[in-house]
Amino acid sequence: MLQAIHNRLDELYAEMVDIRRYLHQYPELSFQEFKTAQYIADFYEKIGIPYQSGVGGNGVIATLKGGKPGKKVALRADFDALPIQDEKDVPYKSKVDGIMHACGHDGHTATLLTLAKTMKAFQDNLPGTIVFLHQHAEEYAPGGAKPIIESGAIDDVDAVFGTHLWSTTPFGVLQTSKDVFMAGPDRFEINIQGQGGHGGYPHQTKDAITIGSQVVSQLQQIVSRRLDPLETAVITIGQFEAGNAFNVIADKARLVGTVRYLKKDIQEQVIHEMENVIKGVCVANDASYSFDYKKGYPPLVNNAEEAQLVLEAADQVDEIQTAEEVKPVMAGEDFAYYTMEKPGAYFFTGAQKEGHHYPHHHPKFDIEERAMPVAAKTLISAYFKFQEK
Repeated sequence: MLQAIHNRLDELYAEMVDIRRYLHQYPELSFQEFKTAQYIADFYEKIGIPYQSGVGGNGVIATLKGGKPGKKVALRADFDALPIQDEKDVPYKSKVDGIMHACGHDGHTATLLTLAKTMKAFQDNLPGTIVFLHQHAEEYAPGGAKPIIESGAIDDVDAVFGTHLWSTTPFGVLQTSKDVFMAGPDRFEINIQGQGGHGGYPHQTKDAITIGSQVVSQLQQIVSRRLDPLETAVITIGQFEAGNAFNVIADKARLVGTVRYLKKDIQEQVIHEMENVIKGVCVANDASYSFDYKKGYPPLVNNAEEAQLVLEAADQVDEIQTAEEVKPVMAGEDFAYYTMEKPGAYFFTGAQKEGHHYPHHHPKFDIEERAMPVAAKTLISAYFKFQEK
């Protein structure tokens, strides 16, 4: 049956591409994916699979109960977009100004919808139950995974699998981990209050730009000089806002950034060290400050047994030439909440377009669409592997 399923997915490839390209043209931001959620619900209505809408917010969950006894397994896809201007020159370019699918969630949705349509035809011979879990708001904390879990909608699920179409991994390569796979991504904001003044009289001021620059420089030394070299963390300043004229010394500075970590104790150490650095610099310069640190998703930790099933499933997919365990990446994913609650594993499906090397969250981001049926085949193969446990 598995080979017949794979063959049917290949037959539906053109439809899968059409779905992905339609969604790519009409992206919606996190927590605002109302039309996308309706599109997903309408799809399940049309193919006759029962579903729930409004799960934990904008989530949509469809359930296909097989004709044979077995376990209940969720397959997850996210469907939100990002506040980025689409700069690609393609027919399916985003039609929504300032918003685009710059992370492949349109492809994830097309993959899962087409897999659902495929599996409907095999329902009578299907062991167990497939839960097609369409999750909103992966890109922006608090995210959609946690409220979906809190809704109780997957309480009786035995395992959860998910994949990300990964634009920097070559087509035909699958990557996963049997332990920590993705980092915990946090966000922080620092506001420095100095004293502005005339650009020709710096001695009469407390230069917020100079103070902010010292903070940026010393924050970078936390990882290089205050953490164990064998531990992993990242501190990135993504925004530095200050000043409004060439001849005026700024009185305020605003710094916004992210911290990435793999272990809880490292997260806490970084927060403590950041507070010390900011306070020390500001006290030395007779300035005041505020430090707002928001903890995001936890690190994504795969279950070793389920990750092994993914690797074994990859062996059943003809297009996958390499299935490998890799070191953790410092991007974050709220799929982490699922593996905290249920056995499960997340993996990357190589989706790099030939000659096209733009990373995720880039204005020219795109995917190799042939990776979508590969992702679908791996997900359903992992589903069957789990049924055999």
